[in-house]
Amino acid sequence: MTDNPHYSLLAHNTFGIDACCDRFVEYQSTEEARQVAELLRGLDNYLIIGGGSNLLLTGDYHGTVVHSALKGISRQGSRLVCGSGEKWDDVVDYCVSNQLYGAENLSLIPGDVGASAVQNIGAYGVEAADLIAEVEAVEIATGRVVAIPVGDCCYSYRQSRFKQDWHNRYLITRVTYQLSDTFEPRLDYGNIRGELERRQILHPDARQLREVIIGIRRAKLPDPEVMGNAGSFFMNPVVSRQKYESLAASYPGMPHYTLDDGREKIPAGWMIEQCGWKGRSLGRAGVHDKQALVLVNRGGATSAEIVKLCQTVRHDVFRQFGIDIHPEVNIV
Repeated sequence: MTDNPHYSLLAHNTFGIDACCDRFVEYQSTEEARQVAELLRGLDNYLIIGGGSNLLLTGDYHGTVVHSALKGISRQGSRLVCGSGEKWDDVVDYCVSNQLYGAENLSLIPGDVGASAVQNIGAYGVEAADLIAEVEAVEIATGRVVAIPVGDCCYSYRQSRFKQDWHNRYLITRVTYQLSDTFEPRLDYGNIRGELERRQILHPDARQLREVIIGIRRAKLPDPEVMGNAGSFFMNPVVSRQKYESLAASYPGMPHYTLDDGREKIPAGWMIEQCGWKGRSLGRAGVHDKQALVLVNRGGATSAEIVKLCQTVRHDVFRQFGIDIHPEVNIV
């Protein structure tokens, strides 16, 4: 276990905010996670983070920040058991390289394995919940190592019990994913088929599909190493069929995705763009010029500038569409 006082979090958030915490602890094994849990039981103020790709720090954190550095990828048939500190995209690459299928559409999503189970990451018609079989974690209050089946996690769009009633209850150590031995590509979300046609690929294999999705993401999402960002800043709102039809009457051709329960998901980025925000800035914070769902640090932006931009964009979307879009990013 590493334990560092007065620690800079600059390398632990992709927005590039140079904030500090009073104490930074990191665990590299289940036993070390139990030691960290014992430490946390005497504290009132702590923050558990992953790769920092879904985090906006609004200032120095006056408490203890916990991070997993627990590595390892172990194959058990068509299952993978992955350390919570592994990079998610490394897991996807491992799957594709070892003929394990189902994760291709989640290529190039930033962040760690542990965060995939908390956030229920998703893209191009696939969510982590489609793959997760079990989450291993240390219960902070008791130090017990528990195995939590996917059905107990109550996954939904960008939500889980780890974000709700289990917040700060567990330190995730490993996540088990159930993959498939059979490649069944999912191509009907976003512009996957269009990009395959452009590349003259009629029947993609898993590696080709991964490369296409990486290409799509890189074309529309800025590299955090170049321009600070946390990927998609807002969640796509889900509205009633009645609300959608009312809006569609005023906005013919409005994009939408019909959910199994009959409700409609409307792309937040499209609404932000309709409000004229795509490519615009407030101070040194801006809306990306290729994907309006992404807020960016154009260089030296403060967290206050990013928060102000978030609030202004939300206000304008609500005023025009009557829909409140919520941040996907964890604002601390």
